[in-house]
Amino acid sequence: MANNGFLIVYDRFSLVDPSEYILKGYIAPETELAAELDGRPCSLILQPLTDNVDERYGGAEARAVLHFPEKIPEHSCLKLYAEGDRGRKLVFAIRGRELEQKRKPIRIFLDDYRVSEKDGFVRIQGWAVSKEKVRIELFDAQGRRMADRAERYKRFDTVELFEEYPVDPENGFHIELRPVPKDKIYVRFLDGKSKITRCFPTDPVRYRAVKVERLLKKSGDVLRFNGPKELWEKTYNRLFNPAMKPVIYADWIRKHLPSRRELEKQQKRAAALKHKPLVSIVVPCFRTPENYLLELIASVREQSYPYLELILSDGSGEPSPIAGICGRAAGEDPRIRVLQHGEALRIAENTNAAIREAAGEYILFADHDDLLAPNALFEIVCGAEESGADLVYTDEDKIGIGEKYMQPNMKPDYDPAFLCSVNYICHIVCVRRSFLEKEGFLDTAWGGPLNPAFEGAQDYDFLLRCVERTDRILHIPKILYHWRFFEGSTAANPESKRYAFEAGRRAVQEHYDRLGWPATVEEGEFAGLYRTHWHWEEKPLVTIIIPNKDHVKDLGKCLASLREKCSWPNLEILIAENNSAEEETFAYYRSLEEADPRVRVLYYKGGFNFSAINNFAAREARGEYLLFLNNDVELITDAVSEMMGYALRPDVGAVGARLYYGDDTIQHAGVIIGWGGVAGHAFVNQKRGDSGYQHRIICQQDMSAVTAACMLVRTSVFREVGGFTEELAVAFNDIDLCMKIRAKGFLIVYNPFAEAYHYESKSRGLENTPEKVRRFNKESQYFAKCWPEILRDGDPYYSPNLSMITQDFSLKHI
Repeated sequence: MANNGFLIVYDRFSLVDPSEYILKGYIAPETELAAELDGRPCSLILQPLTDNVDERYGGAEARAVLHFPEKIPEHSCLKLYAEGDRGRKLVFAIRGRELEQKRKPIRIFLDDYRVSEKDGFVRIQGWAVSKEKVRIELFDAQGRRMADRAERYKRFDTVELFEEYPVDPENGFHIELRPVPKDKIYVRFLDGKSKITRCFPTDPVRYRAVKVERLLKKSGDVLRFNGPKELWEKTYNRLFNPAMKPVIYADWIRKHLPSRRELEKQQKRAAALKHKPLVSIVVPCFRTPENYLLELIASVREQSYPYLELILSDGSGEPSPIAGICGRAAGEDPRIRVLQHGEALRIAENTNAAIREAAGEYILFADHDDLLAPNALFEIVCGAEESGADLVYTDEDKIGIGEKYMQPNMKPDYDPAFLCSVNYICHIVCVRRSFLEKEGFLDTAWGGPLNPAFEGAQDYDFLLRCVERTDRILHIPKILYHWRFFEGSTAANPESKRYAFEAGRRAVQEHYDRLGWPATVEEGEFAGLYRTHWHWEEKPLVTIIIPNKDHVKDLGKCLASLREKCSWPNLEILIAENNSAEEETFAYYRSLEEADPRVRVLYYKGGFNFSAINNFAAREARGEYLLFLNNDVELITDAVSEMMGYALRPDVGAVGARLYYGDDTIQHAGVIIGWGGVAGHAFVNQKRGDSGYQHRIICQQDMSAVTAACMLVRTSVFREVGGFTEELAVAFNDIDLCMKIRAKGFLIVYNPFAEAYHYESKSRGLENTPEKVRRFNKESQYFAKCWPEILRDGDPYYSPNLSMITQDFSLKHI
């Protein structure tokens, strides 16, 4: 991306001080900024946010602050100039009218505005913030209030943007109207004191005119401030590079929902099955809104797999407002049965009552106000019968008013560490009845699989007890469940069931207690997340292996962080010296060995080969565990103790850490196999503090691999798999090691609470010479030859619905 001197990411006025105008971006080296309003100099304060140059943006992150205490004339113009080696250059300009719009108490930003004639909808999506909670109202072309509402959701990126004021996290909005309203609609934003009304044309001709006008303005700005090369690259990517276009989920899901023709084929295939297992769908009902209950029932009756029974267990108590609806549904379809209870029941006992009446070979759990995709049962039955799974789960999304699909939850395959961090499985869950019978789930003291002692997290407790008893777990990576999203629902507002999160914490704690593992569980950073602390009595020797060639300053910082942050009592530190040339380096080694008896310097005489150097040092290690650590890593937390917590588990072979570049962006949060053809780091370049898709940056979880820049491995396992593969001298040796460890049946864990800086340059590893390209290609081919199955079938800890091009867990292009 070309930097014109000051590459602006955003501009806005402060919510606290409306005279303060902030521009944040990346300033090129040796550059100064100057501002003018109608040719007169303006006071400007440049605030560097980091000294590190981000090579993606050609500069260091910085903020420019100006002050406009009075009303800005409508036709005035603010211009920002960058002054450097190439003279003075205009980098930004804005009219007074736009500045005054940005200064209004309610700040609004649009991510998406689209009118689709083909699919018959209008969509408006973005965020709106103020110092108070912002309400949104819709009006038609005649100014009449519309019944449709804007769906609201949390936008933590916006919360971070307005760092000076605690804005309402639920500032995101999603408006989708079907059919397209005539002519135009008005969207009004209100915060109690102020209101702003925006007009959105819905007539196709006027809509296209607006889009063209905005596109021309944007193109003109790019040409004016960044030059023709940047305009050409942006235009080319927009037209011909689909990877550069964000995928809108509402469009994605409609292309993945089965067509009527597909459903008819599934019906014929179901009818031709020799074995047609009955599926019992158990639904605990409690005073369900009529329209939601009717929609659930309809979604069950429309299943392409017809061999089912729907058991509606009405725990509303007397008198029940839904008794009539349930009775009519049972009268219309013999597959529907209703259980009427004279008293109000909570979810666990209500669901157990339904399960006791179920006759199916499979038990499927559904909530009383959600929807099943029409192919849900067909996919689940086919998958379970083919695999022999005892437990099946699928992907899910949320659905709002008017079938507005949003917030897809594209899940990994079964991940025990992630399941102890969050109930990511959630919906749909389907279990084999014979498994429940065999494991005694139907003969519990409380009368069924769900334990009322964990009310609110009864499904979480049930899942944890299931995975203790079976490894036959199948994930179907398809959106087969739509979780109802409306004001007050748990899907829309998890805080509406605070008691459930304490129940979830207890469920995970008792899971560890049953396994006999010494752990305590606390609630995590966000509702529904959990963090595990380990308390093993044994403190085995850990050997820390640090390859080094000169770079005394980096090595000194690494060792100082170990002394300062590491509380693990039993360490030895091996420095694997590899052909240093500076006398200063060897003098430093001597001083280290004299000052600290834990330190030994080993001398590897061969040329650079990361695998061979570490294998050489590992042969000299006395520890039961090996911590491979790059010399440019600086610990932030007590990473050794954090990693050892998981490493001491008998089922874990290796543990990795969360690493940051020096500019506080993610360098490593686990590895996904397949990115870039072989493998890539998850969430690269996202900001420190971001939680990532499904909060996976901040959740303890299993991964296919982690980087050896900071990797802890059990010594016996390392030796059992033959250590690092020395044919992989530079690239993929750590990924290959993890694959070998997993092939022996051990897990690889990513622990985000083991944090460190990895001062590796963002450009490091670029294959920019013919020799490097040949070596990289050779090592890529070697890895592909050794591990063809995972490259073919995909990483089990990454959804096949997500992009293999980007590293931010965005949707794969349709």
